[in-house]
Amino acid sequence: MRNILIAIGISILYSCGSSQNSSNTGSSSSSKAKEDKLDVAYYAETITSKELKDYLYTFAGDDFEGRDTGEPGQKKAAEFLKEQYQKMNIPSPMGGDNYYQEIPESYFRGGIKSSENVLAYIKGSEKPDEVVVLSAHYDHVGVDSKGNIYNGADDDGSGTVSLLEIAEAFVKAVENGQEPKRSILFLHVTGEEKGLYGSKYYTENPVFSLENTVANLNIDMIGRIDSEHDSDDKRNYIYLIGSDRLSTELHNLSEEVNAKYTKLNLDYTFNAKDDPNRFYYRSDHYNFAKHNIPIIFYFNGVHEDYHKPTDTPDKIEYDLMAKRAKLVFHTAWEIANRENRLVVDGIGKE
Repeated sequence: MRNILIAIGISILYSCGSSQNSSNTGSSSSSKAKEDKLDVAYYAETITSKELKDYLYTFAGDDFEGRDTGEPGQKKAAEFLKEQYQKMNIPSPMGGDNYYQEIPESYFRGGIKSSENVLAYIKGSEKPDEVVVLSAHYDHVGVDSKGNIYNGADDDGSGTVSLLEIAEAFVKAVENGQEPKRSILFLHVTGEEKGLYGSKYYTENPVFSLENTVANLNIDMIGRIDSEHDSDDKRNYIYLIGSDRLSTELHNLSEEVNAKYTKLNLDYTFNAKDDPNRFYYRSDHYNFAKHNIPIIFYFNGVHEDYHKPTDTPDKIEYDLMAKRAKLVFHTAWEIANRENRLVVDGIGKE
């Protein structure tokens, strides 16, 4: 009897051990599943100050000759952007090797030569016809009569290279099986410095219908700190313009995303309708807002090097710039993946 009881005990212990091992295996499988569907914050962390810096020292270098609209430096900049999207395997919405939306010379005034917007996109998994547009102008003001190159590191090299990093974050998600529900268009517009030409041309000749354009998040200067925030307790900021003009929901979403992830101080000073600077009307988002498309304009404010040859990459606050770019990414992610498109409730209130 004693031997039988011992045998039964050993059997029970073995069974318990087997059950425990089975449970551990299940837990391991569960962890693996979680790794396969990572949190959005993981993808945001691929936006780094180092990569932004590497990009910007090239993009705002002398080789691009100030990226004046229609000039050789701007053409080099367009080719650089195209090459980066090809390296990331992000296609053009026009198909094949064509990443350029050509703008003829006849469209411009003042003897400006033909130019091009640069477009790349990620197709949505569930609502591919609905599009979130992320934009930044990649032109600047060129070279002056004395040969000084206006590198435009902040204006708007900072927005341009931030789009590249945001695109990489979305690609990492796609590679992990987490495609955005809506499509994302990365729109690098030309001719902003000459009069918002590139964004105007796009909205008059949209690749995706404006009716299905859910929002435009526009980045124009996010690499510096203005005089109003040049102290340790104020530097963690970004100006937001237009977030509540057409969609209360977009404004609230933006606030919630920032509170959860980036915790920047969102400064709405320039969003006031009586703001004498009228920044709401002065960058590429406005050509989308004119068509009742909700927008946010991300901006660090004007500084002493604005439109001067001294706007150079060595003066950029790269850690802060990365944080601001992450805010744009998180906001775009939320807009692209929410169940319903943004409610537009501000038409006629301007």
